[in-house]
Amino acid sequence: MKIVIDARFTRIDHHDGISRYGASLIAAVARLSEVTMLISDKRQLALLPDVPYQLIRSPLSPLELFVARSVNTLAPDVVFCPMQTMGSWGRKYALVLTLHDLIYYEHPAPPGFLPAPVRLLWRLYHKAYWPQRVLLNRADMVATISRTTESLIAKYRLTRRPVRIIGNAPQGDRVPRSPDSVPDKTLIYMGSFMPYKNVETMIRGMEALPGFTLHLLSRVTPHRRAELEAVIPAGASVVFHNGVSDQEYDDLLLKATALVTLSRAEGYGLPLVEAMALGTPVIASDTPIFREVGGSAVSYVPAGSAAEFAAAVRALEDPLVWADCSRASVRQAETFNWDRSARELISIATELADRGANSAA
Repeated sequence: MKIVIDARFTRIDHHDGISRYGASLIAAVARLSEVTMLISDKRQLALLPDVPYQLIRSPLSPLELFVARSVNTLAPDVVFCPMQTMGSWGRKYALVLTLHDLIYYEHPAPPGFLPAPVRLLWRLYHKAYWPQRVLLNRADMVATISRTTESLIAKYRLTRRPVRIIGNAPQGDRVPRSPDSVPDKTLIYMGSFMPYKNVETMIRGMEALPGFTLHLLSRVTPHRRAELEAVIPAGASVVFHNGVSDQEYDDLLLKATALVTLSRAEGYGLPLVEAMALGTPVIASDTPIFREVGGSAVSYVPAGSAAEFAAAVRALEDPLVWADCSRASVRQAETFNWDRSARELISIATELADRGANSAA
């Protein structure tokens, strides 16, 4: 069985969520089965595992509708795409498309790195559900990463195809710190600074947390940074890192009191899993997806309450409370595993290949 995985959504400098998901899944599948990946820029190879690849056009090309012509030459049995936008006309293979979440229907602002014409189409695409249905129904099977999204797919009747979960997981083998260690009085936020991420509430909460420092790790535009700096309370300690390496991220997590996020909406919440895998407690807003990801290990607070956020941080100043949360975090993180996700993808591929689901779309 020949499996091809679309890696054209891999970034060329640093991973985002989709990029990391695809690269990690390829690496896990390659340990169990023959796999070929599709790329559109050789610079992507720096962030991808060392497996066979085929260079084809960008997924942002107007000719994406006809990408199957290129993929057909590889004679794959099954093609897996970590997005739902892969062209399918004329394909001669089984196709699995992925819908990670529906967050952009609620918050339709597109990622800033996309070209202007693509950003316009992005907004139009998320004005209605029917374009999503057209794309997903052209696959043989649809994958998603959470029960929360699976239920939303059913709620909005987004596809007639079977839906299976190929879960997300932390990258690499993370060794958790001892629950008896003494954390620094630091708080870590890893995520974008879009308005729905609600970073302002965390910053305001720092007024009630003297001695603590809030580290904002992700890259931020000068304009957005100025907006956030304007709400920092007098005397509060907030540090903008404007991007960190994976090693710097882990080093900060291994010393911190907690990873924090008060996002009002979220597609998944991978930083929660990454922190928990290192034994770092998590404080998060009370949303369905965070409940799914964090289980009973996370301290949940209302997204709009700076006071309750600060109270949750102060509760972790008790060494016994912190140690219990650290242990619970590690146990919860162990429920996420790339090997399990890879085996699920291979199971799907085997099922599709066995039933001969390779009719041309």
